[in-house]
Amino acid sequence: MHADHAGNVATAGPTNSLLDVPGIRVGHHSAHDAGRLTGTTVVLAPPGGAIGGVDVRGGGPGTHETDLLDPRNAVDRVNAIALCGGSAFGLVAAHGIAERLAEHGEGVRVGSETGMVVPIVPAAALFDLGRGGGTTPTSRPDQEFGARAYDAAVDPDTSAVLTRGSVGAGTGAVTGALKGGLGTASAVLEDGSTVAALAVVNAAGSVLDPATGELYGQRHLLDTDPRPARPAAEELAEHTERIARTPTVSLNTTLGVIATDASLPKARCAKVAGVAHDGLARAIRPVHSMYDGDTVFCLATGVRPEPGQGALHRLLTVAADCMTRAVVDGVLSATSVRTPAGRWDSYADAFPSAVSLA
Repeated sequence: MHADHAGNVATAGPTNSLLDVPGIRVGHHSAHDAGRLTGTTVVLAPPGGAIGGVDVRGGGPGTHETDLLDPRNAVDRVNAIALCGGSAFGLVAAHGIAERLAEHGEGVRVGSETGMVVPIVPAAALFDLGRGGGTTPTSRPDQEFGARAYDAAVDPDTSAVLTRGSVGAGTGAVTGALKGGLGTASAVLEDGSTVAALAVVNAAGSVLDPATGELYGQRHLLDTDPRPARPAAEELAEHTERIARTPTVSLNTTLGVIATDASLPKARCAKVAGVAHDGLARAIRPVHSMYDGDTVFCLATGVRPEPGQGALHRLLTVAADCMTRAVVDGVLSATSVRTPAGRWDSYADAFPSAVSLA
């Protein structure tokens, strides 16, 4: 629980994840063998789709169908969002998701024939090429990655709980000298509506204060969120030395999805996605660099009424807070990895005192 300056109180949802928005499903496909360290995550909208928006801020984005989400353009509803490893190559995973959706009749109906649909699957990619040691086409995501992520999202045995950390699009994610990962967070607003975030943390910038080793975003956590302590000085010194041995230029990208059960028009979804970038800025420094393609999507399922001006302001505020918390969750949930291409320790392994004392 956390109160803002106006006295509003935010409470995490039952699972503290994107799944707290009714109808939203998430599935992953991960590959960490045969020279691969990459994956795909799909966020499925409810049947019939959800109103969608996007805001692209990074200097090097890799995206697919984001122009459709411009409020000036025709298509309002999105069937799924694809978050892809593999840089621009990985965007092909969106086609695997689209094929599965078409098989189930989900998409924009086109033509005169019954059942002819075009699924709307905007996508964004992050850079993880070569991190598993492989450099051939077989080490990159393909269309099957999307199909398998879709299958996981609709499988009740694998989709009941949102798996965090080094999974799906977060499999090959890194941030500086640390392993990045996929995180999530949610909040229930005073009017009963839910806002939730999912972040794949793969930043060229840093997520921790170099003077203390504390995560930049942890000051925005709820009381019920896991909160690391300040790490021991010797652990911070060792990590600082490791950074000095890490190449200073790295291609990355942090991806995010905000979901809400409120009713929002397309332009408002774009606004939510834009404000959610403020949440990234509180957790990553620097953010939106020329080495990142930072992109945030928004999905509004429309189960609850459209908020008035005051309630919309509150929704925007909490959406940014959820994104910050999701970044922290992604870093804390990541697991260490070693491949022929390198070694990336998780925050928990780099700073064991911070986790053990929390």
